[in-house]
Amino acid sequence: MDKKLRVLLVGAAFSADLHVDAYSRIWDQVEIVAIVDKNQQRIEDLAQRYRITGYQAYDDYTKAIAEVECDLVDICMPNFLHFDVGMKALERGHDILCEKPLATTVEDAQTLVDTAQKHNKHIYYAEDWLGSPAVNKALAIIEQGGIGDVLYIRARECHSGSHSPFARTIEYCGGGCMVHLGIHPICFVLALKNNRWKELVALTSGGKEQNLIHKQMEGEDWAGALIRFEDGTTACLEANYVTTGGMEDVIDFYGTKGCLHLDLTFSSAIRAFSVSGLDYTVEKAEVTNGWSHPAVDEKYNLGYVGEIAHIIDCAKKGIDAKVGLRGVDGLEAIRVANLIYKSAREGIRITNTKG
Repeated sequence: MDKKLRVLLVGAAFSADLHVDAYSRIWDQVEIVAIVDKNQQRIEDLAQRYRITGYQAYDDYTKAIAEVECDLVDICMPNFLHFDVGMKALERGHDILCEKPLATTVEDAQTLVDTAQKHNKHIYYAEDWLGSPAVNKALAIIEQGGIGDVLYIRARECHSGSHSPFARTIEYCGGGCMVHLGIHPICFVLALKNNRWKELVALTSGGKEQNLIHKQMEGEDWAGALIRFEDGTTACLEANYVTTGGMEDVIDFYGTKGCLHLDLTFSSAIRAFSVSGLDYTVEKAEVTNGWSHPAVDEKYNLGYVGEIAHIIDCAKKGIDAKVGLRGVDGLEAIRVANLIYKSAREGIRITNTKG
């Protein structure tokens, strides 16, 4: 496909901005033909910010999916709407790109994957860590034998709490911080091992009054899990809403001949001091005065640019994305997240019985 890939963007808020920033760097390959959002001002602001022209604006995604001629439907909606938007798009004959998580339940995620297979369509799953230049450099070092055989991986995503009101309820989000934040380290380590894990055990804060800080949240505000893979490698995963000072995306690899430490959010080359405060430093930073490390091209460093560029290339060619960015990977990520909840809730070690 030499022509530009036509994208119907469903949603014009936070995650849509992340995706469109990536699209804006490859306008020679992609065009946004329509944008959907109930708030028309958000659509106009997004379009103006990235100089999008010639698009159709809709306030109803069902109508947009039925009417718009496109190649890919990009789902940037709250978690609980991923399933409905995805099903409508797949049944209309479109490939989909879906933000994390793929759905709020394993059953819905499985239905999406089954529907895509039935209609011979592709699901592209938006896991930004796999597009991070730092992550891909680290994986290249590992592939070259730079730290020997990897024995242990530690990965975490944490901050002080979601900006989304939907994150407060399990029905709308699918869980607490583990499914909202921890879905990144889950999908990442699963992708490294081609989803071939052996057993897991977990703990969470429990939700509501059992939470460490966020007593109004139905889901947990702290969660941790240990996963052992078929090759013997072990990974420790953490997610929480009790971390102040900005979002922490940290990955550590420990090998037989060395180690690697990745900081995706605070590894800026800039060190600043401001009495009055800066306009922006890093995502989720509560204050910007005093000493800080303002992010340099944060969306690129976090992986959104690389992730989207790879997905668009695959969509134009009509092929699956790499492991970790496919619908089946999103399905396995939400399945493991729910097994983490089961382990914590029942106090049990879970063995992978999937064939």
